[in-house]
Amino acid sequence: MSRRMFAELAFTPSVQAVQESQGSRAFYVKEEVEEADPGDVRFGEAETAFIHARDSFYMATVSETGWPYVQHRGGPAGFVRVLDDTTLGLPDFRGNKQYVSVGNLKEDDRVSIIFMDYINKRRLKLLGHVSIIDPDDTQTLDKLRLPDYRAKVERGFLIRAAAFDWNCPQHITERYTEAHIREVLTPYQERIAELEAQLGVGSA
Repeated sequence: MSRRMFAELAFTPSVQAVQESQGSRAFYVKEEVEEADPGDVRFGEAETAFIHARDSFYMATVSETGWPYVQHRGGPAGFVRVLDDTTLGLPDFRGNKQYVSVGNLKEDDRVSIIFMDYINKRRLKLLGHVSIIDPDDTQTLDKLRLPDYRAKVERGFLIRAAAFDWNCPQHITERYTEAHIREVLTPYQERIAELEAQLGVGSA
């Protein structure tokens, strides 16, 4: 658990001042004091399973002008992999060739990531540092490739976690993918087809 470390990075003096004025500062101070090890930033079973089940995430980088740039990244479930208890790895698939995130990361390696599970109304926030894996490092890239996903891998990202935190489920709207809907409806469709066959519906 790294909530205390997340608070140390995210709760700047100006943030703490707002918390104080809104009456929530005492709650977070209590959490920070009770958190056993502020430097323990390790993915456990819950984080690993959650990340491996995701098929997309949102990533923010910082430009040289100071503007944040938020990008959606997607792929098959499991395209982001927990390589060890502090490191994530993922392939960088070819997109629209703007390369804003890549350019930003070459100057500032910090990222902020949100992994979403809309169905169960859960989210995991992560702060980290990115190392870019160039195309000529084939040994590392081979570990990140997805043989069954037809997308060109231009490079790879290794993300070393600085902190993460599970966020509350408030205001998360439940959303379902086509695959999830199909999974739920298939038994009903099969039952309807079975009953229609018994009744002779559609027969000549």
